[in-house]
Amino acid sequence: MEHDSSLKAVGWARSLPVSRGVKEARDWTREHLAAFGWTRTAPDLVDAVLVTVSELVTNAHKHAHSTAQLILTWDVECLHVTVHDSSAQLPEQRRADPGALGGRGLLLVDALADAWEVHRCPRGKDVSACFQPPSTATGA
Repeated sequence: MEHDSSLKAVGWARSLPVSRGVKEARDWTREHLAAFGWTRTAPDLVDAVLVTVSELVTNAHKHAHSTAQLILTWDVECLHVTVHDSSAQLPEQRRADPGALGGRGLLLVDALADAWEVHRCPRGKDVSACFQPPSTATGA
């Protein structure tokens, strides 16, 4: 694989304590997507990213009982949405009972993102999802 020294990426990070809801995470993310013009050129992508942010931040707060570190990275091909929490326990994708109110978060992420993965870190884990915008949306 050749190394492309022209590859550039931009990123933003935000710490979201458990005391704050996911709305703050969605609003913050929406601002960055709007700066790319994606709210106009790729509204379905924006919706998918916002649902994913909601699910990943909710999981960090609910299951890890942890502050969520939300990181957005744009590398001109993919928007990487990463949420770090302090729990070493990896998330499990499971089938929720039809009447259950929760348990479908990672199923949603799997359906909405182009790819997603989990990485253990020295102090917790990162859950990352990649979103590739349609070519008409990448005027950023």
